[in-house]
Amino acid sequence: MLITSVDNDRVKKYLKLKDKKYRDATGEFIVEGSHLVIEAYKQGLIKELILEIDEVFPLADIDNIIYLPMDIIKKVSSVETPQTVMALCSKKEESEELGDHILLVDNVQDPGNLGTIIRSSVAFNIDTVVLSENTVDLYNPKTIRSTQGMFFHINVLRKNLFDVIDELKQKEIPVYGTLVEHGEDVRDLSSKDKEKFALIVGNEGNGVRSEITSKCDKNLYIKLNSDVESLNVGVACSILLYELDRHE
Repeated sequence: MLITSVDNDRVKKYLKLKDKKYRDATGEFIVEGSHLVIEAYKQGLIKELILEIDEVFPLADIDNIIYLPMDIIKKVSSVETPQTVMALCSKKEESEELGDHILLVDNVQDPGNLGTIIRSSVAFNIDTVVLSENTVDLYNPKTIRSTQGMFFHINVLRKNLFDVIDELKQKEIPVYGTLVEHGEDVRDLSSKDKEKFALIVGNEGNGVRSEITSKCDKNLYIKLNSDVESLNVGVACSILLYELDRHE
């Protein structure tokens, strides 16, 4: 189907999906670029393949192909230099089963940081990422791009972290907070400490809320050069997850 008017209902829908409220209401989102489209296709999430008029991008079993001129693609796109391949997708199914290696994300606001955190979670074998209710949207276009498609490969939930911590306590899964200092050096954890765990990382400026830190079994820190006050939350999370995944 060729659409040439920005007033078309489909185009209006694509534009509305830039808004989190509309993504939540419809359970749909847009991915941009061939890599993310292929990842979405592998998961069976594509509802409509959206191509620039002259683009050829065949995918098996995708009959619903929408062709748009570049001037409309530029309006639909969330990036300065739009791709010629996009897709309308259904949100992923979620599993309430947390697993034994869990990451809790408390009030992270930057979508790029969340994308890095999710990418590292896949790299270092986290089973489930749980986002606090005030953390940036998983389906924010920048978050999706920053995951490099890895968010398709991990279970991500949005929940009240206090409720999740209570659930973890009942399952006897230790909960590790993060502090800039005065915690336990993550390198000193034993193999037993790493068998089951939930790690919490926090807000870019304020870290993990003190009400949550007080519920943790341990609070971990990364030993730094004295000239460095702290690390970006995405970088710190990656280092902590690497250490928690490392078994000597």
